[in-house]
Amino acid sequence: MWPLHVRLESFDRSEPAVIPPVLNGAPAWLTRPLARWRGGILATVLALLVMGVAASPAVAVSAEDFPAQAPPEHVLDGAAVLSRASSQELERLLAGFSDERVDARLITVSRVDDDLNLQQLGETLLTRWQPAESGRDGSSEPLLLLLIDSQTRATAVVASSGLGGRLPAELLRSTADTTMALPLRSADRYRQASLDALTRLGAVLRGGEDPGEPAQEEAQALASNIPSREETRDSKAFTWVVVLLVVGTVVPMATWWVFSR
Repeated sequence: MWPLHVRLESFDRSEPAVIPPVLNGAPAWLTRPLARWRGGILATVLALLVMGVAASPAVAVSAEDFPAQAPPEHVLDGAAVLSRASSQELERLLAGFSDERVDARLITVSRVDDDLNLQQLGETLLTRWQPAESGRDGSSEPLLLLLIDSQTRATAVVASSGLGGRLPAELLRSTADTTMALPLRSADRYRQASLDALTRLGAVLRGGEDPGEPAQEEAQALASNIPSREETRDSKAFTWVVVLLVVGTVVPMATWWVFSR
């Protein structure tokens, strides 16, 4: 018969049995890598989402995206291209046009709807925001809108019909095409483009002369070390090359002939 008792000394208690801990029903040696992988996948997904938002195209803007009535602020920076300090500076400058009985506003958009251009957007906003009676003898001030499209760097300046005698259409077109467009073409200087346009239009509204279009700097040609075609034709470098080749060939041969005799 087998003995009914078992001696405890027969077991080696110096090396206890290793039982893997269990976490949420799975061993820890399996859950730890899964947790790390899950964190990495989550970070990757978040990064892709951020990149997708940043790379998403700008939403097209139409006249329906603006309020039915003119808002109280003079700067509508929908494209977010102006700093807070620049917005405050332009807000004060635009508000100062009320001294000339003009309601001047600056509008920036990220992208204009494909069905209209920036000029058409400005004219639509004039019709929507300008009451039927306006002007010096009317019930409200005529509108002057300066518009900038940050995606295409397009510019437009539109004014109510009540300003036709003070701000001719040619002046508005020139202000948009040159005074505002030049700072935007050379660099994204939205503040400078707006300041230059308001300075020019303000001078005319106050009865002064039109300062005119800004001077365009002509690109100066950089000095080059490469000779022109005329300089190459007049040069005697080819003659000197031929002479040196002849001398370099004849002298060694003559020297060899003298010493070989």
